[in-house]
Amino acid sequence: MGYIRIIRSIIYRPFLAGIYRIYKSYLERQIRKRKIPQHIGIILDGNRRWASKHRYPRRLGHWIGAENAEEVLEWCHDLGIKVITLYALSTENLERPGEELDELLDVVEEKLRDLLNDERIHRYKINVKSLGRPELLPLSIRSLLEDLEAATKEYTNHFLNIAIAYGGRIEILDGVREIAQEIYAGRLKPDEVDLKTVEEHLYTAHLPNPEPDLIIRTSGEERMSGFLLWQGAYSELVVLDVYWPDFRKIDLMRAIRTFQKRSRRYGR
Repeated sequence: MGYIRIIRSIIYRPFLAGIYRIYKSYLERQIRKRKIPQHIGIILDGNRRWASKHRYPRRLGHWIGAENAEEVLEWCHDLGIKVITLYALSTENLERPGEELDELLDVVEEKLRDLLNDERIHRYKINVKSLGRPELLPLSIRSLLEDLEAATKEYTNHFLNIAIAYGGRIEILDGVREIAQEIYAGRLKPDEVDLKTVEEHLYTAHLPNPEPDLIIRTSGEERMSGFLLWQGAYSELVVLDVYWPDFRKIDLMRAIRTFQKRSRRYGR
């Protein structure tokens, strides 16, 4: 029986790889016929469950997930997507047990250093910015984020936002406090505060289109987990039943195709 399984795998793997390539090509042709979303937010979920499923070390799940995030840069560039916002680390994640948090932060630091040295951010003119409360992060990670932002601040072709030490309610709270300080200083009157005022004080104020057209969540969990609560009020949400380390370009295109089939009414 063992030999039969080996023979089947030898036959089937190239066959399945060929089918995958054909389907990927077909899917890409289909989505390019319609409007591609210009801002996509992705909730990167399922690293630990992926590792547990395969009986791999937990750290490997985080590392493979971070590697996959690098691939997304290339996929989005290929498809002409201008803005990507990745939900990498929430404020709640920072409350995980010490050993696990250390593993996670080590991977974050390693991948941020890789990104700083990635020639694609300069070739594609990608503006990189962190969204969140950097003061909650280790100094080494804060320094890397500052270096990335400084090195790419003049770029406007593409935008990569890394939501790290981020919480949607905390973002709104920070914005409200800034507005209150302006009112207290006499630079703003209470009756002058409107939706635009709030948007100008959110972490995404630097973006040409701060509201994601599409938000993708992996792992099958159907909740926002505090991601872009203000900006995502009318975003289309697509939940994929795949753990983040297994996320492929074909999954991204499937989500875009689902988005394209929907009618966006913005509550009207």
